[in-house]
Amino acid sequence: MEFAILDYVIFIAYGIVIVSIGLWFSRTKKGHERSAEDYFLAGKSLPWWTIGASLIAANISAEQFIGMSGSGFAIGLAIATYEWMAAATLIIVGKYFLPIFIEKKLFTIPEFLEKRYSTNLKSILAIFWIALFVFVNLTSVLYLGAKAMDTILGKADGSMLVYSIIGLAMFAAAYSLWGGLSAVAWTDLVQVALLIIGGLVTTFIALGHLSPDGNVIDGFLVLYDSVPEKFSMILSKGEIITPNGKDAYWDLPSLSVLVGGMWVANIYYWGFNQYIIQRTLAAKSLKESQKGIAFAAFLKLLIPLIVVIPGLVAYVLNSGPDGILSSSTVDPTFLTHSGAIDNDRAYPWLISTFIPVGLKGLVLAALAAAIVSSLASMLNSTATIFTMDLYKPFINPNATNRQTVKVGRITAATALVIAVMIAPLLGSLPQAFQFIQEYTGIVSPGILAIFILGLFWKKTTNNAAIWGAVLSIPIAMIFKVGSKGWAEGTALESFFPNLAWMNQMGLTFIVVALIIMVISYIEGKGQNDEKGIPLSKSLFATSPSFNISAFVIMIILVVLYSVFW
Repeated sequence: MEFAILDYVIFIAYGIVIVSIGLWFSRTKKGHERSAEDYFLAGKSLPWWTIGASLIAANISAEQFIGMSGSGFAIGLAIATYEWMAAATLIIVGKYFLPIFIEKKLFTIPEFLEKRYSTNLKSILAIFWIALFVFVNLTSVLYLGAKAMDTILGKADGSMLVYSIIGLAMFAAAYSLWGGLSAVAWTDLVQVALLIIGGLVTTFIALGHLSPDGNVIDGFLVLYDSVPEKFSMILSKGEIITPNGKDAYWDLPSLSVLVGGMWVANIYYWGFNQYIIQRTLAAKSLKESQKGIAFAAFLKLLIPLIVVIPGLVAYVLNSGPDGILSSSTVDPTFLTHSGAIDNDRAYPWLISTFIPVGLKGLVLAALAAAIVSSLASMLNSTATIFTMDLYKPFINPNATNRQTVKVGRITAATALVIAVMIAPLLGSLPQAFQFIQEYTGIVSPGILAIFILGLFWKKTTNNAAIWGAVLSIPIAMIFKVGSKGWAEGTALESFFPNLAWMNQMGLTFIVVALIIMVISYIEGKGQNDEKGIPLSKSLFATSPSFNISAFVIMIILVVLYSVFW
């Protein structure tokens, strides 16, 4: 179904509204010079509802709409564990991490490393994070978003890929470069409302096509009856085989999603990821920030309905009469040049095939909202880390507010240009969401060990943390030898077991943490480090509203996992 004039009008109107809101909140009072705190932390003025919405808008992107729907198509509901376990993780971050971060008046996550360890460690990881944001996060979001646009607006042949990458980049730059975090966070309120409404519209219409009378509930029951095996949350070996013949267990290995490596991925992402945690540091107060975290946790419970269920529907609609999906039953747009099935076409295919005129413009706007809000957040955080952790301390310690903000804008623009140049080179990934998670998982365990021990073990020393950072990647790569077959056919093959990547991640965290603890204990002779953080029961006290929210979220999670075990 082609786009109609009404769809374009709706989409253009959305763009005008978002840019207008961003520029409105970018304005400064007459005679007032914008400070670094204004630009990078929105003047520490954000209320809880803006924080919660902005957390979700920064998180939900093409990686979820396209990548997670693709994993829903390939694996099933089990991929929703990333979202549901994130809700529990947010509660932990709100109760145990935020009080320390806000007490220390942080601008950036690397700044914590300087206060707890040393300037050297802060600088090393600041450079690493900038590289990660530019070469992995920004490029993957641009590529996946443009891939979706190419399917929806074009012929799914790559003809609009580069134009879509440039268009999305310019859209994000239009308000985020000038307005900073304030513009990003307040536009996120509109963006998250739009992506939830647009996402639900897609889900309900897709489910309606499974029911003879278009009833959404009946459609869900048909979906469950058609592929009950794909509603399993805890996978065993051989239980789910993806359309391309891969055992889904290796992506989501059984109980590791509840008690293993999934915690490494989630705590690293939600607790120590600058472009996520930055909006919580911009809160009016700690309590306001914690309320925002709880609000975001409730929204995370809803996200699988928006990004996973559509992938399941696409799987059923493309299966044959016998319920089996193959290259001969799927729509031709799912097939790559080599004849393999591209799982990540699921969500764009649903939009282009079933969403009617008018609503198609709304759904495309929702998808663009998810992509652009994440791009804007990543750009602002890249600029914040470079400016506050590298430029101001080492290049120009006496920089004025005007110079600091200018450098922030130049940094964000440079990062965006680099990402635009690299994004088209990413090529086709069979399950983009899983690919990104796996390779981020090489570095996240070591960083998480450094932060967790720095926060909660006073004996941790700077040298031990540096050794942990240096050794974490080689250790992670050693655990990959077996699963990647690098030692296959050699005398060393028996020494490297084949482990699921999530288990590799959990083991890497344990090994690096032990190394840091041993070195710290030897170096400090069992004494507390002088930079160890004093902890008290009162520091982690939370309000009754936060405690009730946490309890309700945990009950909902227990029910969900009990039903879909």
